[in-house]
Amino acid sequence: MDKTLQELGELLLKAVPTFILLVLLHFYLKRVFFRPLDKALQARNDAVEGARKLAEETQQRAERLLAEYEDALRRARADIYRDQEEIRRKWSQEHTAAAETSQRKAEALLKDSRAQLQLDVAEAKTALAAESDRLSGKIVESILRERKN
Repeated sequence: MDKTLQELGELLLKAVPTFILLVLLHFYLKRVFFRPLDKALQARNDAVEGARKLAEETQQRAERLLAEYEDALRRARADIYRDQEEIRRKWSQEHTAAAETSQRKAEALLKDSRAQLQLDVAEAKTALAAESDRLSGKIVESILRERKN
């Protein structure tokens, strides 16, 4: 057993430089490799977080602008519909006024035509009465001439 312990002791003694070398390698790698790697990863993580926050802010701004655009579009449509309704109302009023004017003109023309017709009828009656008197006079004269003959 002494021999085993002695061999074990020798083995440990031979392993000490390797152990020291491993510890030194650990601190060297930690300082030279892992710290800069951690810094680079942290910088990358910060950049990703910054980009994510910027993207969220941009998305919120875009949503806000979209809402404003939709609101402006809705107001513009309402204005257009209101304008169209106003134009229709004005057109309807103009159409009604034109129809009323045409109706008044037609009624006036009809009234004038009736008055003219009554005048024509009265003139025709007068002319017929005069012609009737003249014709009756000729008939009487003609009958009297035939009797004399």
